[in-house]
Amino acid sequence: MRIVLFTETYLPYINGVVTHIKVLKDGLIARGHEVLIVCPDPDAKKHYLLDGVLHCPARRLKKKILYGYSVSKLDSKTRMNYIREFNPDVLHMHQEFSMGIFAVRASKRLKKPLVYTLHTMYDEYSFYLAPPIFSPIVCFFFHIYIHFLTRRVSIITSPSIKAKAFLKKCFIRKDVEIIPNSIDFEEFNPKKITTKEISSIKKKLGIKNNMITGIFVGRLGKEKSIDLLLDYLAPILKNTKNLRLIIVGDGPEYNFLTSKAKELDMEDNILFTGSIPHDKVVPYFLAGDFFITASITEMMSISMLEGMALGLVPVLRYDEVNFKQIEDGVNGFIYRDTLELEKIIKNLMQMCKEERLILREKVRASVKDKGSLELADYMIKVYEKSIDV
Repeated sequence: MRIVLFTETYLPYINGVVTHIKVLKDGLIARGHEVLIVCPDPDAKKHYLLDGVLHCPARRLKKKILYGYSVSKLDSKTRMNYIREFNPDVLHMHQEFSMGIFAVRASKRLKKPLVYTLHTMYDEYSFYLAPPIFSPIVCFFFHIYIHFLTRRVSIITSPSIKAKAFLKKCFIRKDVEIIPNSIDFEEFNPKKITTKEISSIKKKLGIKNNMITGIFVGRLGKEKSIDLLLDYLAPILKNTKNLRLIIVGDGPEYNFLTSKAKELDMEDNILFTGSIPHDKVVPYFLAGDFFITASITEMMSISMLEGMALGLVPVLRYDEVNFKQIEDGVNGFIYRDTLELEKIIKNLMQMCKEERLILREKVRASVKDKGSLELADYMIKVYEKSIDV
């Protein structure tokens, strides 16, 4: 099968959607399928094809809050010719802006089925576009936009059941196939990292062997609720000498969060690393003992899955819709307030070395089916179904 994947951003930029697309591409190719990725490239002077990626001239969006995206022309004869020459069986739209619009046009002109994956709950990001007072208006117009954009779509998929409520707001009656996010499981194999590498990171961050460490890895944006995480953790950190929090990442909230940590008098307990290249991040994960987040805006966190693949126990804020992402008390823990969080952390601290190793193995085993081949197998069934629709 020949598949075209449309995205607004791709490597070397890293985010959850990019990771999902790369994992899907690798899985599809491993299963013997051909894949073309189409994405904007602000450094491209003209369209060019390299290693299965069609780079399209684009204009970079200046605002840091917009994830480093760029915008290409909504239509292009050259781009259409490249896709026509590839002769796809299925088109797959992963994002909804310039490339999303082009994907819809390509589907219509080439008379090929179009699959759409909803990765983002855009209602949770409206504050980036307008003051809170205008948020309902922004959301309403975006719902209408998504409604019209997806009229030609054969099948909609998403990594979370949250998509169903969002698409209902968009007046979309199509069913949603829930296909969990995936990661390159072997890339996040703890055996690939030496004790020396981990010790080096711990020494750099000032983490001693008798400490237990929570870690958050991701973009420092308002939607990640890291400020709320600091509020939950502040009283626990003050009362627990051997507890530390590592925050790996950069984003528009970086200065605010570092200032907040200072105001809370937690500068020595909350460690900010700044941006770390994706291929260097594994030892930082392993400098932690558990992965922690307070965000409930995500469909299914890629960084959480990466941490779990390394054996880090996820400690998640309760999310009514997504609470089944982990099995509370089996391969992770869920908290609703500071008291529950404190109990979880104390429980982790009181575990002996053997108990921690057993728990880490349980956590790692629970995401073994989240690899590239499994994702490809899911999607091939969807693609075949879309051809028959």
